[in-house]
Amino acid sequence: MNILVTGANGQLGNCMRLTAKESSDNYIFTDVAELDITDSAAVEKAVMANDIKVIVNCAAYTNVDKAETDVLLAERLNAKAVGNLAEAIKANAGTLIHISTDYVFGGSQGNTPRTEDEPVNPTGVYGLTKLHGEQAIATSGCKALIFRTAWLYSEYGKNFVKTMLNLTSTKPELKVVFDQVGTPTYAQDLADAIFGIIERRQFAGHEGIYHYSNEGVCSWYDFTKMIASIAGNMDCDIQPCHSDEFPSSVVRPFYSVLDKTKYKQTFGKTIPYWTESLKACIKNLKHHEA
Repeated sequence: MNILVTGANGQLGNCMRLTAKESSDNYIFTDVAELDITDSAAVEKAVMANDIKVIVNCAAYTNVDKAETDVLLAERLNAKAVGNLAEAIKANAGTLIHISTDYVFGGSQGNTPRTEDEPVNPTGVYGLTKLHGEQAIATSGCKALIFRTAWLYSEYGKNFVKTMLNLTSTKPELKVVFDQVGTPTYAQDLADAIFGIIERRQFAGHEGIYHYSNEGVCSWYDFTKMIASIAGNMDCDIQPCHSDEFPSSVVRPFYSVLDKTKYKQTFGKTIPYWTESLKACIKNLKHHEA
């Protein structure tokens, strides 16, 4: 089976590359240099010429703050491009696996993990354009699995873990918000989950929206403390602070813990606890440095 992975140079895309080495399927990895997914004709040609049966869309505009002033590009990548992929895969009777975000829930309050059927209410351009992407898939009528995730990190690119590893090893003190709570997600775990569904052909008949993050709950402050502890960066004084000490044009979710019950029951899989996955990532990063 031929599988197209878009956004292959990003965090999740790179993890998919690593995982797919074990597959007998034919994975085709593309980024913007190989395929402009905002070009509907180019997408249709790529899907048809390669007889693509599954698209894993890892491409997205993810700069939450910059999206507020870069609205058109965020909409093109997070919505229009998704519609192009959906239409193309529908025409070839295939399935789209798309990555969405906890930001579709916006800044809603509460302390109950978010389920897939909970009302959405994005408060910023990033969340709104990602919601438009989900809606484009629904409008197309293609077969699709949408995975909403949160707090993604990995060994690749820029992310919170790599930033905090640097800051806690170079700064004498650091302030990190404690009033935003969620669950970190190791991109390799998400890649493995998607890969497993493809390998077992479980995407057939299981279309819908799913939530996936690692298990457990923490604040950004707790996350940073654990990063420093695992890395041995104990000389940095890490202190909790409120979100309003770091003014932003975007209202970020204060509680964005995702309920993964649907994923676990549907696919019969457990999900790693966030600290165990964090240890694995930091170990890999330190191994690469050595």
